[in-house]
Amino acid sequence: MKFPPLFLLISGLGISTALSAPPKSSAMAWPPAVKTNHVGVDKFSTSLDLEVTLWAKSPKFYNPTNMSIDPQGRIWVTEGVNYREKLGIRRNAGDRIMVLIDSNNDGTADQSKVFLQDPYLESPLGIAVFDNQIIISQPPDIVIYTDVNRDLRFDPKVDKKEILLTGFNGRQHDHSLHSITSGPDGKWYFNSGNCGAIFTDNSGKTFRMNTNYRGGTSEKYFYTPTDKLKGAKSDDGYVWSSGFSVRMNPNGTDAEIIGHGYRNSYEQVVNSLGDMYQSDNDDYSSCRNSYVLEFGSAGYYSLNGQHKWQADKRPGQAIPRAHWRQDDPGTFDAGDVYGSGGPTGVTFYENGALGEEWIGTYLSGEASRNTVFGYKPKPQGATYSMDRFNFLTTRSLSSGMSEKERDERVHFRPSDISVGPDGALYVADWYDPGSGGHATRDESSSGAIYRIAPKNFHSITPKLNLSTISGQVEALLSPNPNVRFLGVEALKQKGAKAYSQVSKLLSHKNPYIAARAIWLLPYLGHQGIGKLYQTLQAENPVFRLVSYRSLRRSGAELLPHAVKMARDPSPGVRRDVALSMRAFQAKQANPILKEVAQRYDGVDKNYVESIGLGAAGKEAEVWKYLRGALKRQNSSKWDTPFARITWRLGTKEAIPDLTERVKNQNLAIEDRLFAVESIAFINHPLAPDALFALGKSLTESRIKQAITQWILRRSLTSWSQYDLKNRLKSSGIYDPESTQIIPISTPKPSQKKKLKVEEIAKLQGDPTRGKTTIMRCTMCHEVNGLGANYGPRLEGWAAKQSTSAIIHAIINPSQGIAHGFQGTEYILKDGGIIHGITESQGDPAIVLTQGGLTQMVPRSKVESSKRMKRSLMLSAEQLALSSQDVADIVAYMKGWE
Repeated sequence: MKFPPLFLLISGLGISTALSAPPKSSAMAWPPAVKTNHVGVDKFSTSLDLEVTLWAKSPKFYNPTNMSIDPQGRIWVTEGVNYREKLGIRRNAGDRIMVLIDSNNDGTADQSKVFLQDPYLESPLGIAVFDNQIIISQPPDIVIYTDVNRDLRFDPKVDKKEILLTGFNGRQHDHSLHSITSGPDGKWYFNSGNCGAIFTDNSGKTFRMNTNYRGGTSEKYFYTPTDKLKGAKSDDGYVWSSGFSVRMNPNGTDAEIIGHGYRNSYEQVVNSLGDMYQSDNDDYSSCRNSYVLEFGSAGYYSLNGQHKWQADKRPGQAIPRAHWRQDDPGTFDAGDVYGSGGPTGVTFYENGALGEEWIGTYLSGEASRNTVFGYKPKPQGATYSMDRFNFLTTRSLSSGMSEKERDERVHFRPSDISVGPDGALYVADWYDPGSGGHATRDESSSGAIYRIAPKNFHSITPKLNLSTISGQVEALLSPNPNVRFLGVEALKQKGAKAYSQVSKLLSHKNPYIAARAIWLLPYLGHQGIGKLYQTLQAENPVFRLVSYRSLRRSGAELLPHAVKMARDPSPGVRRDVALSMRAFQAKQANPILKEVAQRYDGVDKNYVESIGLGAAGKEAEVWKYLRGALKRQNSSKWDTPFARITWRLGTKEAIPDLTERVKNQNLAIEDRLFAVESIAFINHPLAPDALFALGKSLTESRIKQAITQWILRRSLTSWSQYDLKNRLKSSGIYDPESTQIIPISTPKPSQKKKLKVEEIAKLQGDPTRGKTTIMRCTMCHEVNGLGANYGPRLEGWAAKQSTSAIIHAIINPSQGIAHGFQGTEYILKDGGIIHGITESQGDPAIVLTQGGLTQMVPRSKVESSKRMKRSLMLSAEQLALSSQDVADIVAYMKGWE
């Protein structure tokens, strides 16, 4: 019996700002001749009990990409003046690491020192300062500079430079290596974007971070052949995809991948409870702020790093859910998926000058939205609630203002946010009329740092004596995580001698401060270990969770405690117990995972994912054990929790039971369809065998249609390794030879530009006319629910850009191509040409073409293919737009939140 044919439409878009920049083929005069700028403090909106003050501005430093605050309250900044090679080199001497100092504590920096300027530095995106060690994230390396004589100036004759780790792709690329941060466990954490990496830690383990992405910068900056990995395992025995997060010892040993499948997380923060949060940007209207489930995948890439989300998008699935594979097994809860944007640095406020109401606040920079978001995460099952609010913004007072006023406000582009040792918050501003598009338009390279603190705040940075236990405890109490790290390291060395003073913190009313003491208990002698066993039984579930994490991270014996904690009333505690079973063999893990599994509600995504991650590498043994121990041998009697656990574990041993559930007409149709889906997510040759057989034997149209859809979708992605071409053809699902390809190409824009940004900017736009005129853009973009999901999403984008940036994007789309929207040109053997976005590089390739048409392009019909250097989006002139038309569109888009 033939299967019904399926026309698979997979669509997905992304955000960019197409910005032009003045041509710079050689070094510019430096410093720039143009006046530096900053956003006035009166343009900001924040809580009524706080005030914004200007702490530092250019020319003391320029274009801040990241910052770190040392124990003395000095702010260290990495600059990105030479951002993007295509802009030309502004400073031949290279980018800089700057030190900004408020020497008289009046709330503004009065000194600026160059720690290092070096051509080696090209827009480094990360800096962390721990005492006199300055750690820079500069692909392909993580570099430690040690200021031996502490004079705030790197002298190679005196000071030290060492490469801690290397092998990270993407120099001059935002989707690359980001900053080191510290955790309460004394570990260092960092992340890297989907440019990927092949790196070896200082224990000798090699990590192969799978990705097929190699765009956005010169090929010479992709240092390792990640595109050749094809789902390779790392030395830890697991398959990982880029982007990813790493936890390691400060000397680079014992590295672990603790999260993967990102697009480009700019930074992570680990609070004193051990929870890690991050932001991540999007292809299309799906930026997120998330709690990261340890070892989990965010879902941007398939688990083997070979397929982006578009290739696995289900028919009718909402893009934010498809973007992070929220309906698939093997991904963690994405948290707050808030739409288009440009997320940057993050921090977590635990104590300090702001007051009790701000304790426990996660803060996330959003450069495209001219805002710092705030969240107050609360336990919610096996994850945390992520309810967003604007903590700091220049956009909240935007109605009814002049064009000049509006443009000044959108220049605020927060690149990082940090808590100082004085307890205030500090926000670095990149300052630019646009955000994204691989470019910067501010020729002055201006930057600023703002302080957020209570009104009339006077900054006092404690002077620490780290040679005494009391001084080390004072460091542990610091609002600044890098200062706390110094206290943790020193108190570990003191051992039992520090127990008396550290243990006093266990009763602190601030749970984050009490948690810092719990992390230290395993290192404080017999009394410390004994006290930790007591806190494992604390009334507060937060302290039980931190105690279990502390015990586990210390390397102490875990299993006897895991048996009891697996029955803990808190889903969050049980989640971590399940995750910890990843390190144990099935015989040891099975009884504990059974306890966790039988308390699953059948709904909580992170909960079932923690069971799957804990069972990694032993899924078959775990599933068979659970099937027996939970008395689920009769597949017709499965409850929802066990069906979902089976779906997540994805083992071939479950195929016979799942097949019976598909056939069982006494089950609800939804349960039978879920069994089809469960088989589809099993990566074993027996899985397609089962679905082909079911498709031939069953007659119900809804079941057969689902089987057809799943076979085709999986054959293009994870099942492509099983060579199903002949079976697809014989069953009538897909025949490459009979596939009709529609040649669609994007014409080259005229070299003679008739439309001028400056002239259009002077025109008065009519938003009413613009609402009609913008519909011409529906060949590439969805507008008001109409048109193609082919180009970047437009809604809300213009509100975050200056007028000139919007005009540039419309008339010069090739000068700023969004990540994920680079085109490929396919020359067909019959002479046809296809220009489109390649969503899957298999055979056939899945190519999204103009008008939103998705086509399957068999390799047998392609003569050659190459990446395009120009945009696939039609320019204003190609759409026959006049200067007035563009002005009208801009006027309409500005009010389009």
